[in-house]
Amino acid sequence: MAGATPGSLMRAEPSTLETPRARSSIRARAISGIGPLTVLAGVLWAFAQPYRVTILHPRGQGFWWLAVEPPLLVILVGVLFGLVLAPGLLEDLQEEDR
Repeated sequence: MAGATPGSLMRAEPSTLETPRARSSIRARAISGIGPLTVLAGVLWAFAQPYRVTILHPRGQGFWWLAVEPPLLVILVGVLFGLVLAPGLLEDLQEEDR
């Protein structure tokens, strides 16, 4: 940057990246936490009742018997909520706050 003085590169108005981030609302935190808490509940359930997860001991069971286990479904729902639903809900909350 030949010919540029140190003061000439600074802008007078603040950038949107430089503004302090507003504290998230309780609703936004709750929505952000639903997915991970659901996954945690599924994992805890799988550890508390390992006989429910027949992948650990299949004993000749079919695919659907192995794939459709309640703790695994709870984990799947938590992941899908966190990846699919939560971003849209948080975006709607941010628009509402504006």
